[in-house]
Amino acid sequence: MPAIRYKTIVDDFSARIGSGALRPGTQLPTLRALMRQHRIALATASRVYGELEAAGLVAAETGRGTFVRDTSLPRGLGLEQQAARRGAVDLTFNYPSLPGQAELLRDGLRKLAGAGDLDALLHSAPQGGRPHERASVAKHLRNRGIRVPAEQVLIVNGAQQGLSSVVLGLLKPGDVLALDALTYPGMKTLAQTFRLDLEALPQRDGATCLDALEALCRRRPVRALYAMPTLHNPLGSVMAAPARRRLAALAERYDFLIIEDGAYAFLAEPAPAPLFTLAPRRTVYVSGLSKSVASGLRFGFVAAPAPLMPALQRAIRVSTWSTPSLTVALGCEWIEAGEVDALEERKRVDARRRQSLARRVLSGCAITAHPSSYYLWLALPDELRADGVAAQLERQGVMVTTAEPFAAGAHAPHALRLALGSVALDALEAALRQVRLAAQG
Repeated sequence: MPAIRYKTIVDDFSARIGSGALRPGTQLPTLRALMRQHRIALATASRVYGELEAAGLVAAETGRGTFVRDTSLPRGLGLEQQAARRGAVDLTFNYPSLPGQAELLRDGLRKLAGAGDLDALLHSAPQGGRPHERASVAKHLRNRGIRVPAEQVLIVNGAQQGLSSVVLGLLKPGDVLALDALTYPGMKTLAQTFRLDLEALPQRDGATCLDALEALCRRRPVRALYAMPTLHNPLGSVMAAPARRRLAALAERYDFLIIEDGAYAFLAEPAPAPLFTLAPRRTVYVSGLSKSVASGLRFGFVAAPAPLMPALQRAIRVSTWSTPSLTVALGCEWIEAGEVDALEERKRVDARRRQSLARRVLSGCAITAHPSSYYLWLALPDELRADGVAAQLERQGVMVTTAEPFAAGAHAPHALRLALGSVALDALEAALRQVRLAAQG
Protein backbone atom coordinates (compact mmCIF):
# COMPACT_ATOMS: atom_id res chain seq x y z
CA MET A 1 0.00 0.00 0.00
CA PRO A 2 1.43 3.42 -0.88
CA ALA A 3 2.70 5.32 2.12
CA ILE A 4 0.56 8.32 1.28
CA ARG A 5 -2.57 6.15 1.51
CA TYR A 6 -1.58 4.80 4.93
CA LYS A 7 -0.74 8.30 6.18
CA THR A 8 -4.04 9.62 4.88
CA ILE A 9 -5.97 7.25 7.13
CA VAL A 10 -3.84 8.20 10.15
CA ASP A 11 -4.24 11.89 9.38
CA ASP A 12 -8.00 11.52 9.00
CA PHE A 13 -8.38 9.86 12.39
CA SER A 14 -6.06 12.45 13.96
CA ALA A 15 -8.06 15.34 12.53
CA ARG A 16 -11.39 13.93 13.69
CA ILE A 17 -10.05 13.28 17.18
CA GLY A 18 -8.54 16.76 17.36
CA SER A 19 -11.76 18.45 16.19
CA GLY A 20 -13.92 16.51 18.62
CA ALA A 21 -15.79 14.66 15.89
CA LEU A 22 -14.52 11.50 17.55
CA ARG A 23 -15.14 12.10 21.23
CA PRO A 24 -13.07 10.62 24.07
CA GLY A 25 -14.19 7.09 24.83
CA THR A 26 -15.46 6.43 21.30
CA GLN A 27 -14.70 2.86 20.20
CA LEU A 28 -13.00 2.71 16.80
CA PRO A 29 -13.83 0.05 14.20
CA THR A 30 -12.24 -3.35 14.65
CA LEU A 31 -9.15 -4.09 12.60
CA ARG A 32 -11.19 -6.22 10.21
CA ALA A 33 -13.82 -3.52 9.83
CA LEU A 34 -11.06 -1.00 9.10
CA MET A 35 -9.61 -3.42 6.51
CA ARG A 36 -12.96 -3.70 4.74
CA GLN A 37 -13.70 0.02 4.91
CA HIS A 38 -10.38 1.09 3.37
CA ARG A 39 -9.52 -2.11 1.48
CA ILE A 40 -6.22 -2.50 3.24
CA ALA A 41 -4.25 -5.44 4.62
CA LEU A 42 -4.32 -6.48 8.28
CA ALA A 43 -0.71 -5.39 8.77
CA THR A 44 -1.55 -1.93 7.45
CA ALA A 45 -4.64 -1.61 9.63
CA SER A 46 -2.57 -2.59 12.66
CA ARG A 47 0.02 -0.01 11.68
CA VAL A 48 -2.64 2.73 11.51
CA TYR A 49 -3.86 2.04 15.03
CA GLY A 50 -0.31 1.54 16.27
CA GLU A 51 0.71 4.99 15.08
CA LEU A 52 -2.37 6.58 16.63
CA GLU A 53 -1.60 4.85 19.93
CA ALA A 54 2.03 5.97 19.82
CA ALA A 55 0.79 9.54 19.34
CA GLY A 56 -1.34 9.21 22.47
CA LEU A 57 -4.62 9.59 20.57
CA VAL A 58 -6.08 6.14 21.17
CA ALA A 59 -5.72 3.29 23.65
CA ALA A 60 -5.91 -0.39 22.72
CA GLU A 61 -7.50 -2.59 25.39
CA THR A 62 -7.10 -6.36 25.23
CA GLY A 63 -10.43 -8.08 24.62
CA ARG A 64 -12.33 -4.78 24.31
CA GLY A 65 -11.02 -2.86 21.32
CA THR A 66 -9.45 0.51 20.52
CA PHE A 67 -10.82 3.69 22.10
CA VAL A 68 -10.24 7.42 21.64
CA ARG A 69 -8.27 8.89 24.53
CA ASP A 70 -9.07 12.16 26.24
CA THR A 71 -6.29 14.32 24.81
CA SER A 72 -6.96 17.16 27.26
CA LEU A 73 -5.28 15.06 29.94
CA PRO A 74 -1.49 15.70 30.04
CA ARG A 75 0.49 12.66 28.91
CA GLY A 76 2.72 11.16 31.56
CA LEU A 77 0.53 12.36 34.42
CA GLY A 78 1.67 10.43 37.45
CA LEU A 79 5.12 9.85 35.95
CA GLU A 80 6.24 13.37 35.09
CA GLN A 81 5.54 15.97 37.74
CA GLN A 82 3.25 18.56 36.19
CA ALA A 83 3.03 22.22 37.12
CA ALA A 84 -0.38 22.41 38.77
CA ARG A 85 -2.42 25.40 37.69
CA ARG A 86 -3.15 28.00 40.34
CA GLY A 87 -5.70 26.73 42.83
CA ALA A 88 -5.59 23.12 41.66
CA VAL A 89 -5.45 20.30 44.22
CA ASP A 90 -2.65 17.90 43.32
CA LEU A 91 -3.39 14.24 44.13
CA THR A 92 -0.74 12.91 41.73
CA PHE A 93 2.47 13.10 43.79
CA ASN A 94 3.26 12.64 47.46
CA TYR A 95 5.54 15.17 49.13
CA PRO A 96 4.21 15.05 52.70
CA SER A 97 5.36 17.82 55.01
CA LEU A 98 4.43 18.38 58.64
CA PRO A 99 4.21 21.57 60.71
CA GLY A 100 7.57 22.53 62.14
CA GLN A 101 9.74 21.01 59.42
CA ALA A 102 10.81 24.42 58.12
CA GLU A 103 12.10 25.33 61.57
CA LEU A 104 13.87 21.97 61.74
CA LEU A 105 15.66 22.90 58.54
CA ARG A 106 16.69 26.29 59.95
CA ASP A 107 18.08 24.67 63.08
CA GLY A 108 19.92 22.06 61.04
CA LEU A 109 21.54 24.66 58.82
CA ARG A 110 22.59 26.71 61.87
CA LYS A 111 24.29 23.66 63.36
CA LEU A 112 26.13 22.96 60.12
CA ALA A 113 27.19 26.60 59.87
CA GLY A 114 28.70 26.38 63.33
CA ALA A 115 30.52 23.12 62.68
CA GLY A 116 34.30 23.13 62.89
CA ASP A 117 35.01 21.48 59.53
CA LEU A 118 32.62 23.44 57.32
CA ASP A 119 35.24 23.58 54.56
CA ALA A 120 34.82 19.81 54.03
CA LEU A 121 31.30 20.40 52.73
CA LEU A 122 32.73 22.33 49.78
CA HIS A 123 34.46 19.20 48.48
CA SER A 124 33.08 16.20 46.63
CA ALA A 125 32.42 13.15 48.76
CA PRO A 126 33.64 9.67 47.76
CA GLN A 127 31.22 7.68 45.64
CA GLY A 128 28.64 6.34 48.05
CA GLY A 129 29.45 8.69 50.91
CA ARG A 130 32.06 9.18 53.60
CA PRO A 131 32.59 6.32 56.09
CA HIS A 132 30.91 8.06 59.02
CA GLU A 133 27.92 9.00 56.83
CA ARG A 134 27.51 5.43 55.64
CA ALA A 135 27.67 4.34 59.28
CA SER A 136 24.79 6.71 60.09
CA VAL A 137 22.67 5.18 57.33
CA ALA A 138 23.54 1.67 58.49
CA LYS A 139 22.27 2.70 61.92
CA HIS A 140 19.05 4.04 60.38
CA LEU A 141 18.49 0.79 58.45
CA ARG A 142 18.12 -1.07 61.74
CA ASN A 143 14.66 0.51 61.93
CA ARG A 144 13.76 -1.72 58.98
CA GLY A 145 15.36 -4.78 60.55
CA ILE A 146 18.42 -4.58 58.28
CA ARG A 147 21.80 -4.96 59.97
CA VAL A 148 24.74 -4.38 57.67
CA PRO A 149 28.18 -2.84 58.13
CA ALA A 150 28.77 0.64 56.76
CA GLU A 151 30.90 -0.91 54.00
CA GLN A 152 27.73 -2.42 52.49
CA VAL A 153 25.86 0.90 52.37
CA LEU A 154 25.98 3.54 49.64
CA ILE A 155 24.46 7.03 49.77
CA VAL A 156 22.84 8.28 46.56
CA ASN A 157 20.78 11.21 45.28
CA GLY A 158 17.40 9.82 46.28
CA ALA A 159 15.92 6.34 45.91
CA GLN A 160 15.33 6.87 42.19
CA GLN A 161 19.06 7.31 41.63
CA GLY A 162 19.59 4.24 43.79
CA LEU A 163 17.42 2.24 41.39
CA SER A 164 19.27 3.76 38.43
CA SER A 165 22.59 2.70 39.94
CA VAL A 166 21.35 -0.87 40.37
CA VAL A 167 20.17 -1.07 36.77
CA LEU A 168 23.27 0.63 35.35
CA GLY A 169 25.71 -1.29 37.51
CA LEU A 170 24.23 -4.76 37.76
CA LEU A 171 22.04 -5.33 34.69
CA LYS A 172 22.55 -5.08 30.94
CA PRO A 173 20.26 -4.52 27.93
CA GLY A 174 18.22 -7.60 27.14
CA ASP A 175 18.24 -8.95 30.70
CA VAL A 176 14.86 -10.22 31.85
CA LEU A 177 13.42 -8.13 34.68
CA ALA A 178 10.29 -9.47 36.36
CA LEU A 179 8.00 -6.98 38.07
CA ASP A 180 4.38 -6.66 39.09
CA ALA A 181 1.73 -5.91 36.48
CA LEU A 182 1.03 -2.76 38.49
CA THR A 183 4.27 -1.21 39.67
CA TYR A 184 6.16 1.99 40.43
CA PRO A 185 6.32 4.06 37.21
CA GLY A 186 9.87 5.27 37.87
CA MET A 187 11.20 1.73 37.79
CA LYS A 188 9.15 0.75 34.76
CA THR A 189 10.40 3.71 32.74
CA LEU A 190 13.97 3.22 33.97
CA ALA A 191 13.92 -0.41 32.83
CA GLN A 192 12.48 0.53 29.44
CA THR A 193 15.11 3.25 29.00
CA PHE A 194 17.90 0.74 29.65
CA ARG A 195 16.23 -1.73 27.27
CA LEU A 196 15.57 -4.44 29.79
CA ASP A 197 13.14 -7.19 28.78
CA LEU A 198 10.15 -6.65 31.08
CA GLU A 199 7.96 -9.53 32.23
CA ALA A 200 4.82 -8.37 34.05
CA LEU A 201 3.61 -10.73 36.78
CA PRO A 202 -0.06 -11.01 37.75
CA GLN A 203 -1.03 -9.99 41.26
CA ARG A 204 -3.39 -11.66 43.71
CA ASP A 205 -4.90 -9.43 46.39
CA GLY A 206 -2.22 -6.87 45.58
CA ALA A 207 0.69 -9.30 46.05
CA THR A 208 3.08 -10.78 43.49
CA CYS A 209 1.85 -14.12 42.15
CA LEU A 210 4.81 -16.36 43.00
CA ASP A 211 3.40 -19.29 41.02
CA ALA A 212 3.59 -17.10 37.92
CA LEU A 213 7.12 -16.04 38.84
CA GLU A 214 8.24 -19.65 39.19
CA ALA A 215 6.62 -20.58 35.87
CA LEU A 216 8.43 -17.65 34.24
CA CYS A 217 11.77 -18.77 35.71
CA ARG A 218 11.25 -22.19 34.18
CA ARG A 219 10.66 -20.65 30.76
CA ARG A 220 13.23 -17.86 30.73
CA PRO A 221 16.47 -16.87 32.51
CA VAL A 222 15.19 -14.14 34.85
CA ARG A 223 18.06 -11.84 35.80
CA ALA A 224 16.27 -9.78 38.45
CA LEU A 225 12.95 -9.21 40.20
CA TYR A 226 11.80 -5.73 41.28
CA ALA A 227 9.64 -5.90 44.39
CA MET A 228 7.97 -3.60 46.91
CA PRO A 229 7.11 -6.13 49.61
CA THR A 230 6.42 -3.57 52.33
CA LEU A 231 3.81 -1.06 51.18
CA HIS A 232 3.45 -1.70 47.48
CA ASN A 233 3.02 1.35 45.27
CA PRO A 234 0.26 1.81 44.07
CA LEU A 235 -1.76 -0.92 45.85
CA GLY A 236 -0.51 -0.52 49.42
CA SER A 237 -0.17 -4.25 50.04
CA VAL A 238 2.35 -5.88 52.39
CA MET A 239 3.73 -9.26 51.35
CA ALA A 240 3.12 -11.93 53.97
CA ALA A 241 6.06 -13.58 55.73
CA PRO A 242 5.55 -17.05 54.12
CA ALA A 243 5.52 -15.47 50.65
CA ARG A 244 8.75 -13.62 51.46
CA ARG A 245 10.44 -16.85 52.45
CA ARG A 246 9.26 -18.54 49.28
CA LEU A 247 10.49 -15.61 47.16
CA ALA A 248 13.91 -15.81 48.81
CA ALA A 249 14.02 -19.54 48.05
CA LEU A 250 13.06 -18.93 44.40
CA ALA A 251 15.86 -16.37 44.03
CA GLU A 252 18.32 -18.95 45.32
CA ARG A 253 16.99 -21.77 43.15
CA TYR A 254 16.78 -19.79 39.91
CA ASP A 255 19.76 -17.52 40.54
CA PHE A 256 18.17 -14.08 40.18
CA LEU A 257 18.73 -10.75 41.93
CA ILE A 258 16.02 -9.16 44.08
CA ILE A 259 15.71 -5.37 43.90
CA GLU A 260 13.79 -4.45 47.05
CA ASP A 261 12.24 -0.97 47.06
CA GLY A 262 11.53 0.25 50.59
CA ALA A 263 10.65 3.88 49.86
CA TYR A 264 7.35 3.70 51.77
CA ALA A 265 8.27 0.87 54.16
CA PHE A 266 8.53 3.20 57.15
CA LEU A 267 4.76 3.69 57.06
CA ALA A 268 3.90 0.02 57.65
CA GLU A 269 4.76 -0.96 61.20
CA PRO A 270 4.99 -3.66 62.28
CA ALA A 271 5.96 -5.43 59.05
CA PRO A 272 7.54 -8.79 58.19
CA ALA A 273 11.30 -9.02 57.82
CA PRO A 274 12.66 -7.37 54.64
CA LEU A 275 13.67 -9.62 51.77
CA PHE A 276 17.22 -8.40 52.32
CA THR A 277 17.35 -10.28 55.62
CA LEU A 278 16.02 -13.48 54.03
CA ALA A 279 18.23 -13.44 50.93
CA PRO A 280 21.20 -11.22 51.90
CA ARG A 281 23.46 -12.58 49.14
CA ARG A 282 20.91 -11.86 46.42
CA THR A 283 19.06 -8.70 47.47
CA VAL A 284 19.77 -5.02 46.94
CA TYR A 285 17.70 -2.78 49.22
CA VAL A 286 16.90 0.75 48.02
CA SER A 287 15.19 3.52 49.99
CA GLY A 288 15.63 7.14 51.05
CA LEU A 289 14.42 10.07 53.12
CA SER A 290 12.25 11.78 50.49
CA LYS A 291 8.98 10.42 51.90
CA SER A 292 9.91 10.16 55.56
CA VAL A 293 11.58 13.59 55.79
CA ALA A 294 11.18 15.81 52.70
CA SER A 295 10.99 15.32 48.93
CA GLY A 296 13.50 18.15 48.39
CA LEU A 297 16.08 16.33 50.49
CA ARG A 298 17.55 14.13 47.76
CA PHE A 299 19.05 11.61 50.14
CA GLY A 300 18.77 7.93 49.19
CA PHE A 301 20.67 4.82 50.14
CA VAL A 302 21.44 1.35 48.89
CA ALA A 303 22.35 -1.71 50.96
CA ALA A 304 23.88 -4.53 48.94
CA PRO A 305 25.96 -7.71 49.21
CA ALA A 306 29.67 -6.95 49.47
CA PRO A 307 30.59 -8.51 46.07
CA LEU A 308 28.24 -6.07 44.29
CA MET A 309 29.59 -2.90 45.88
CA PRO A 310 32.35 -2.11 43.33
CA ALA A 311 29.90 -2.27 40.39
CA LEU A 312 27.41 -0.06 42.22
CA GLN A 313 30.08 2.48 43.08
CA ARG A 314 31.15 2.63 39.43
CA ALA A 315 27.54 3.25 38.43
CA ILE A 316 27.32 6.15 40.87
CA ARG A 317 30.60 7.57 39.58
CA VAL A 318 29.52 7.58 35.93
CA SER A 319 26.06 9.00 36.66
CA THR A 320 26.25 11.72 39.33
CA TRP A 321 29.79 11.23 40.69
CA SER A 322 28.69 11.79 44.30
CA THR A 323 25.96 13.23 46.47
CA PRO A 324 25.92 16.90 47.60
CA SER A 325 27.95 17.08 50.80
CA LEU A 326 25.66 19.65 52.41
CA THR A 327 22.52 17.54 51.91
CA VAL A 328 24.17 14.39 53.20
CA ALA A 329 25.57 16.15 56.27
CA LEU A 330 22.13 17.52 57.08
CA GLY A 331 20.43 14.14 56.65
CA CYS A 332 22.99 12.32 58.77
CA GLU A 333 22.72 14.96 61.49
CA TRP A 334 18.96 14.33 61.64
CA ILE A 335 19.47 10.56 61.73
CA GLU A 336 21.93 10.80 64.61
CA ALA A 337 19.76 13.28 66.53
CA GLY A 338 16.68 11.04 66.25
CA GLU A 339 14.80 13.60 64.14
CA VAL A 340 14.22 11.11 61.30
CA ASP A 341 12.74 8.56 63.71
CA ALA A 342 10.44 11.23 65.17
CA LEU A 343 9.30 12.39 61.71
CA GLU A 344 8.57 8.83 60.61
CA GLU A 345 6.34 8.26 63.65
CA ARG A 346 4.50 11.54 63.07
CA LYS A 347 3.99 10.74 59.40
CA ARG A 348 2.58 7.32 60.23
CA VAL A 349 -0.01 9.08 62.37
CA ASP A 350 -0.65 11.65 59.63
CA ALA A 351 -1.04 8.96 56.96
CA ARG A 352 -3.52 7.00 59.10
CA ARG A 353 -5.56 10.16 59.59
CA ARG A 354 -5.64 10.80 55.85
CA GLN A 355 -6.54 7.20 55.04
CA SER A 356 -9.36 7.30 57.56
CA LEU A 357 -10.66 10.49 55.94
CA ALA A 358 -10.43 8.96 52.45
CA ARG A 359 -12.23 5.76 53.48
CA ARG A 360 -15.04 7.80 55.02
CA VAL A 361 -15.49 10.08 52.01
CA LEU A 362 -15.12 7.25 49.47
CA SER A 363 -17.26 4.79 51.40
CA GLY A 364 -18.87 2.32 49.01
CA CYS A 365 -16.23 2.86 46.32
CA ALA A 366 -13.83 0.08 45.27
CA ILE A 367 -10.68 1.25 47.03
CA THR A 368 -7.51 -0.67 47.87
CA ALA A 369 -5.02 0.77 50.35
CA HIS A 370 -2.98 0.15 53.48
CA PRO A 371 -4.41 1.81 56.63
CA SER A 372 -1.27 3.95 57.07
CA SER A 373 -0.44 4.64 53.44
CA TYR A 374 -0.21 8.03 51.78
CA TYR A 375 -2.02 6.78 48.66
CA LEU A 376 -4.94 4.63 47.57
CA TRP A 377 -6.13 2.76 44.49
CA LEU A 378 -9.65 3.46 43.25
CA ALA A 379 -11.12 1.00 40.73
CA LEU A 380 -13.76 2.56 38.48
CA PRO A 381 -17.08 1.04 37.40
CA ASP A 382 -16.99 -0.84 34.08
CA GLU A 383 -18.88 1.90 32.25
CA LEU A 384 -16.32 4.60 33.09
CA ARG A 385 -12.97 5.25 31.42
CA ALA A 386 -10.10 6.42 33.61
CA ASP A 387 -8.79 9.03 31.18
CA GLY A 388 -12.23 10.61 30.90
CA VAL A 389 -12.70 10.75 34.67
CA ALA A 390 -9.20 12.17 35.17
CA ALA A 391 -9.78 14.83 32.51
CA GLN A 392 -13.11 15.80 34.07
CA LEU A 393 -11.48 16.18 37.47
CA GLU A 394 -8.59 18.15 36.00
CA ARG A 395 -11.08 20.64 34.55
CA GLN A 396 -12.59 20.91 38.05
CA GLY A 397 -9.20 21.65 39.57
CA VAL A 398 -8.33 18.21 40.92
CA MET A 399 -5.31 16.40 39.45
CA VAL A 400 -5.28 12.60 39.69
CA THR A 401 -3.34 9.77 38.05
CA THR A 402 -4.79 6.97 35.96
CA ALA A 403 -3.51 3.39 36.07
CA GLU A 404 -1.61 3.79 32.81
CA PRO A 405 1.77 4.93 34.22
CA PHE A 406 1.70 2.04 36.72
CA ALA A 407 0.80 -0.69 34.21
CA ALA A 408 3.79 -2.82 33.20
CA GLY A 409 1.68 -5.17 31.10
CA ALA A 410 -0.29 -4.60 27.92
CA HIS A 411 -3.53 -3.68 29.69
CA ALA A 412 -4.08 -0.84 32.13
CA PRO A 413 -7.21 -1.22 34.27
CA HIS A 414 -9.63 1.66 34.56
CA ALA A 415 -8.60 2.96 37.95
CA LEU A 416 -7.16 6.03 39.66
CA ARG A 417 -4.22 6.31 42.03
CA LEU A 418 -4.74 9.09 44.55
CA ALA A 419 -1.84 10.62 46.50
CA LEU A 420 -3.13 11.83 49.86
CA GLY A 421 -0.07 13.38 51.46
CA SER A 422 0.51 16.69 49.69
CA VAL A 423 -2.47 18.91 50.55
CA ALA A 424 -4.17 20.23 53.68
CA LEU A 425 -6.86 18.00 55.18
CA ASP A 426 -9.77 20.34 54.38
CA ALA A 427 -8.65 20.65 50.74
CA LEU A 428 -8.13 16.87 50.60
CA GLU A 429 -11.67 16.18 51.84
CA ALA A 430 -13.20 18.57 49.29
CA ALA A 431 -11.14 17.04 46.47
CA LEU A 432 -12.08 13.51 47.47
CA ARG A 433 -15.75 14.45 47.37
CA GLN A 434 -15.26 15.59 43.78
CA VAL A 435 -13.47 12.32 43.01
CA ARG A 436 -16.38 10.36 44.47
CA LEU A 437 -18.91 12.19 42.29
CA ALA A 438 -16.79 11.71 39.16
CA ALA A 439 -16.18 8.01 39.95
CA GLN A 440 -19.90 7.40 40.26
CA GLY A 441 -20.51 8.73 36.76
